[in-house]
Amino acid sequence: MVAEVRRLDRRITTADTDIATTVEHTGTTLTQLYGIGTGLAGTILARVGSVHRFRSAAAFASYTGTAPIEVSSGDVKRHRLSRAGDRQLNHALHMMALSQIRHNTEGRAYYRRKRAGGKSHKEAMRCLKRRLSDTVYRQLLHDADLTLAAGPAGHSGAALSSSAAD
Repeated sequence: MVAEVRRLDRRITTADTDIATTVEHTGTTLTQLYGIGTGLAGTILARVGSVHRFRSAAAFASYTGTAPIEVSSGDVKRHRLSRAGDRQLNHALHMMALSQIRHNTEGRAYYRRKRAGGKSHKEAMRCLKRRLSDTVYRQLLHDADLTLAAGPAGHSGAALSSSAAD
């Protein structure tokens, strides 16, 4: 059993290294966002695919399951967490939110403002996750725009035709 655990540990280490290498080769800037390491960036990139398939940040939030659902009754206006959407992406955003709450970040300040405004922990987390979803969406769009602006072989400003003399 110990040998099996060691073998599985080596496989995990190899997979982590492969993910880190792949994320680095994509040129993504997701890892610059607080709370996203190479593992979460790999999950996000793999689950999202092309960000251009989402027409807006709201559509992306719906896909990640961070768009709240209104469950109001009478004069009471409430929202609840959507159970729809990609649960792995939702989990990645949740981990990002927890990381931001634990450290002195803008996410923590936002969470505290929501709590001071009378929201429960779950409600404040839902708001923060939606905000982080929008941030991730903008970052993915930024990365995609940089990739599209690059020419052949990924070099910005490179031309398709040769400028060499006949």
